[in-house]
Order: sequence, then structure tokens, then C-alpha cells
Amino acid sequence: MERRDILKLITAATGVAMVGADAFAWDKVPDATSAKAAGFTAEDISLLNEIGETILPATATPGAKKANVGDTMVGLVADCYTPPEQAEFRQGLKAIDVESKAAFSKPFLLLSATQRHELLTKLDSIAKAQDEKVGLGWAVHQKPSHRNMEDKGPVPHYFTLMKQLTLFCFFTSEVGATQALRYVSIPGKYDGDMPYQKGDRAWAT
Repeated sequence: MERRDILKLITAATGVAMVGADAFAWDKVPDATSAKAAGFTAEDISLLNEIGETILPATATPGAKKANVGDTMVGLVADCYTPPEQAEFRQGLKAIDVESKAAFSKPFLLLSATQRHELLTKLDSIAKAQDEKVGLGWAVHQKPSHRNMEDKGPVPHYFTLMKQLTLFCFFTSEVGATQALRYVSIPGKYDGDMPYQKGDRAWAT
């Protein structure tokens, strides 16, 4: 699956163009040296892996936790998000547990798989409604040539950010590309008559 196809998938799944994609394409930013340096803890990464696993659970193929999406997510937040986007994402980590305790009287990590799915489905609906209300639905968040770290415009709901990064980090990971998708190294031999069966997984390149 090409990166542009992943970005289209993310936009279709969340209703908002990929946040931070402008940084991927345009800015040269310093790498976060570690999760701790970026202001995230091991507990944050564990929570993000569990959230990701609820969004993309293991089935016949590995899920998001196998790809350790949480570790990649915090790096992208630190390197590619503007300060308002980072603040929304960080407060979202706390808000997940607040919502979980309000609904089930216990933190997210203690919920059953069914309860986690119910909670995140609710948050997904709330996020889409809020993003649409502030004018972010189906909109390009920022133009690559006009990225402004001081932008004060509306920021997507924290669950939109988490869902986007889960999808992006999984499908660009080794696990996602080689086990959830079919992978062929490039360059490789040309085959103009590759057999196709209905329902075959997409290719990762």
C-alpha cells in the first residue's frame, strides 16, 4: 500500500486529513531522542498500544500492539505536531481514563475488550461530530508550504488524532506491511500477469 493510499484511508476513516502530514512532506525537524525526552512515559506508550489494539485488533493477522504503534505515535507527536496539536493529544491520554471511569468506574487498561470497544466507538462518534462542527470535516488541515507552528486554528478531537496515528503507524510498520498486507520488495522482477483472487490483501511497497 503506497503512502498516499494510507493517507486517503485515514481521511476516509476519520473525516479529517492526516494531521502532521505537512511535516512529513515539508519540514525538516529534529528527531525526538526518546519518549521520555518527548515528554511521554512508558505508561503512555502502553496505553496507546492498548487503544491501538482496540482500533486494529489482532485477527488472523497481528494487531496494532504487535507493531508497537504507541512508541511510533509519541515520536510523531513530538516531531510533527504543532504545540496546540500536542496539547490536545496529551490531554486526550488523560481524558480516555476520565471517560472510562465515568462509564465503567475503572481506568481504560482494566476494561474488557467489549467495554473498550464500546467506549472508543462512542468517542469516535463524538470526535467526528466535533471536528465537523469546527469546520475540519474532510478539510486539508494545513498546506505543506504554509505550516505554521503558531497556528491557532481549530485542532481535531484527541481521538481523531489517536485513530489517525494508529492507522498510519500500523500500516507503515514492518508488521503491518509484511503481515497485514502482502509485501514485495522494490525493485523486484516485473510480472504483468500476476494472478488475483477476490478478497486478496492489498500490496505494501
